[in-house]
Amino acid sequence: MKETARIKEEEVRKIIMEIIASSNLAQKLELVDTLQRIGVDYHYKEIADLLCSIYNDKDRGSNDLYITSLRFYLLRKHGYTVSADVFEKFRDKQGNISSDDVSCLLMLYDAAYMRTHGEEILDDIITFNKSRLQFLMMTNLEPDLAEEVRCTLETPRFRRVERVEARRYISVYEKKAVQHKTLLDFAKLDYNILQAIYCDELKELTIWWKDFQSRTDLSFARDSMVEMHFWILGALYEPYYSYSRTMLTKFTLLASLLDDLYDNYSTTEESNVFTTAMERWDGQTTEKFPAHMKALLINILNTTNKIEDELKLQKNRHAELVKKLVICTAKFYHAEVNWRDQRYVPTSVDEHLQISMRSSVCMQIINLVLISLREETTTREEDVDWVFTFPKIVRGVSIVGRIGNDIVSHERREQASIHVVSTVQTCMKQYGVTAEQTKEKLRVIIEEAWMDIVQEYLDQKRPMELDQL
Repeated sequence: MKETARIKEEEVRKIIMEIIASSNLAQKLELVDTLQRIGVDYHYKEIADLLCSIYNDKDRGSNDLYITSLRFYLLRKHGYTVSADVFEKFRDKQGNISSDDVSCLLMLYDAAYMRTHGEEILDDIITFNKSRLQFLMMTNLEPDLAEEVRCTLETPRFRRVERVEARRYISVYEKKAVQHKTLLDFAKLDYNILQAIYCDELKELTIWWKDFQSRTDLSFARDSMVEMHFWILGALYEPYYSYSRTMLTKFTLLASLLDDLYDNYSTTEESNVFTTAMERWDGQTTEKFPAHMKALLINILNTTNKIEDELKLQKNRHAELVKKLVICTAKFYHAEVNWRDQRYVPTSVDEHLQISMRSSVCMQIINLVLISLREETTTREEDVDWVFTFPKIVRGVSIVGRIGNDIVSHERREQASIHVVSTVQTCMKQYGVTAEQTKEKLRVIIEEAWMDIVQEYLDQKRPMELDQL
């Protein structure tokens, strides 16, 4: 399979080079878009050169709304600053921008979600066309087109999990009347090769996890190893990041165990002593701990030490950062214990996020990605320190993760146990509104966080390694 895939990869490269040599902007943009959506773009460095030439070219898509939207979407997605004014010429007499062509409408809608703060024209495009797409869902659209509309309304394209989208879109592309069979064949082979790699990783993680469980009483905790691997896969899916995925899965599992312990399975005194032991990195003074806490502490320390040793063998000069991040995670969870014990509900979502965005583990994951992408990492010390300060892009990711998780888990939990209140309960108290009204308010905060992320990305205020995410 791998040899066949290698041959197909080169055949696709020839197609790319042929289209690069042409002067057809639409073909260039659609090829890049297709390669990304079927999940094989990571093979081709030529795509970066092609997008650079498209950015420098004076051809902005002329009067074709679909091409203008696709160009805007792809360039912003890759960090190029493109003015939203390119859409001004498409306003109708009422000032709206839309299309009777559903495919064009979908592309316009996806492009508008690459917005930043204050881009009213993109805000208007989303508001006006969301209602149009919702109306189209009630008409007799072709089933495949109706599914595209549903997916777009549910999640804008650039926010989707790339591997999940690749699997979905390969099936969509296969049904298209016009397609490159070579691209389709390669996408299927590549997808299966990556799936085999992920399965091997899960086998390795399962062996490790069962060993961890055998030495620790985890009856109090969630068993979410596969879920955590899938979560990390959403950030790093390429085959050459196998070690990073495995290491990050272990880290997120440790964080999940700490979360469960601090939330529900430790007293105030126990959580204080446990945190002190974590800060001292001391597994010896555990006589007063319950058995499950003692075993958990020792195994967290041992697992973290082993990860550090592995990174040191890879000549990674940031290996000791792993310990610091594990300790930070424990301290962030510990900061919520007083809320739990006092049944305290923060007075505002902002107050809640001051602590809870830090316990979302997004900052820790970003830092671990930075130090683990290469065997001999080129990540600078100042890059690591920068992430620890929760700059706007990291804060944005953390807010999306925290509030998104709270919204999803609210109905499941409903505070059935003594648990730290979420941003949902906090927002309900702050505004005196229902749960459904609260979720709408929180989704506005999520959208603002996404705009921060896009703006910081366009301003290039991040280490280059974050481009991998």
